[in-house]
Amino acid sequence: MAGRARWFVGGGALVVVAVLAYWLGSSGGKGEAAAPRPSATPTPSATLTVADVFRRVGPSVVVIQAGKSLGTGVIAAEDGTILTAHHVVKGTEDEATENKGTENKGTEDKGTEDVTVTFADGTKAKAVVVSSNPKRDVATLRPAALPEIVVPATLGGGVAVGAPVVAIGNPLGLTYSVSTGVVSGLNRTADRTAEDGDLNGLIQFDASVNPGSSGGPLLDARGLVIGIVVSIADPGGDEAFAGIAFAVPIGAALGGSEGDGPPGDGPQI
Repeated sequence: MAGRARWFVGGGALVVVAVLAYWLGSSGGKGEAAAPRPSATPTPSATLTVADVFRRVGPSVVVIQAGKSLGTGVIAAEDGTILTAHHVVKGTEDEATENKGTENKGTEDKGTEDVTVTFADGTKAKAVVVSSNPKRDVATLRPAALPEIVVPATLGGGVAVGAPVVAIGNPLGLTYSVSTGVVSGLNRTADRTAEDGDLNGLIQFDASVNPGSSGGPLLDARGLVIGIVVSIADPGGDEAFAGIAFAVPIGAALGGSEGDGPPGDGPQI
């Protein structure tokens, strides 16, 4: 049959193919139904393309305006709670004066600026700071209104030097900008003023970020939030990206432990 099939053309070839398919699908060509074969359970891809990461997490990212301060935030819970950098909302009138921990007790930053958040669908709302931690440079916001569909990001994920990362933010007011890079180092320290104290245990990465990116999510290749962007290295003193940026690990941002490491001198952005 196979020898003849090589010479069949047109409709005859289709007939032979159909016969062969039936014969191979049966038990030895005797017309008996083939027994079902087990197949592996599909598993999610370990990594996503950058475009996929943006499509997945972009709806969770917000623009934050606090007076003249522009920053970024990420929806971290189904109730719309937003995680961002403390310095983005520092000095706002509604800023929380006491963290749940002990390192921030007794501190107070009063101001007159309102906080406005803009969601990915264009919804705008006022927000209040419900907790802040200047030592770790993180804060959480509660918006007064939410978009019709709330899309919280997925938090957590391991961090390894050399692993790919994606940053989404609003650098220099260019909203919802995406940049990519790798984790360049771990447990870095960024110098700050004596009043604020140094930031320890930071993730160093080389995805491009600039003023306005602060508070935005640093994501791994699966789209998980592994850190909150807080600062850049600025050897020229011009607040321009020099290829070195820092993020607070998500564990520390949520109240976990910090670490120590070599200096990663850089300003807040």
